[in-house]
Amino acid sequence: MLRTAQGLVAARIPPRRVRQALRLLREQLPAGNPLTGVHVVAEGDRIVVHDGTARWQPESGQVLFDFGAGEIAERVVPLVNRPQDAIASPTRGLAADDWYEWGCELEDGAPEQAREAYRRALELDGSHAGALVNLGRLLHAAGAPGAAEAHYRRALAISPDDATAAFNLGVALEDQGRLDEALAGYEDAIRIDPTSAAAHYNAALLHERCGNEAAALRHLQTYRRLTRAHP
Repeated sequence: MLRTAQGLVAARIPPRRVRQALRLLREQLPAGNPLTGVHVVAEGDRIVVHDGTARWQPESGQVLFDFGAGEIAERVVPLVNRPQDAIASPTRGLAADDWYEWGCELEDGAPEQAREAYRRALELDGSHAGALVNLGRLLHAAGAPGAAEAHYRRALAISPDDATAAFNLGVALEDQGRLDEALAGYEDAIRIDPTSAAAHYNAALLHERCGNEAAALRHLQTYRRLTRAHP
């Protein structure tokens, strides 16, 4: 999906149109059919999909007839004659936010490509807190809580009031067995966002493990009150 998107951007299709078209295409394909089973190309300013039997525009759903050889040649020649530097830099024009949004789109089905998208975002903007947090979470899910910790700490240095980064840092530290530091992370998340039910719950469990029964009960009561209010 990421390679497809890069190719369309290289053909001067705006990134937001590309994201919308690929999102619609995923809804149009039969369940279980991967994006790799179809070809997605730019024809002029149109995004066109073909699966070997039919051609259509995912943005409108309109079915297209095959072009004649002459019209195909008219469309291919400009691509062949495109300057080599444009072909060598298919991601030219993508901003950090574009890469970040691509990462969000890719997470469910292609976490490795999502990690790469977040890395590209950070190459363009090292202070992109959202990319740092999301990349950290994916690294943690891949079994690297230490690497995730580093990304969460960078995010908090940039955005000290990021409750998600603070909470995720607590989880990463807890998974490394650093319980006191993890508890401090959960408490920071609660300080930033007192309505974080997950932070109260995790803090309650850690306080209980550490023998702080009164603190554990306080957080657990808050957790129950929050989950009753927002089931």
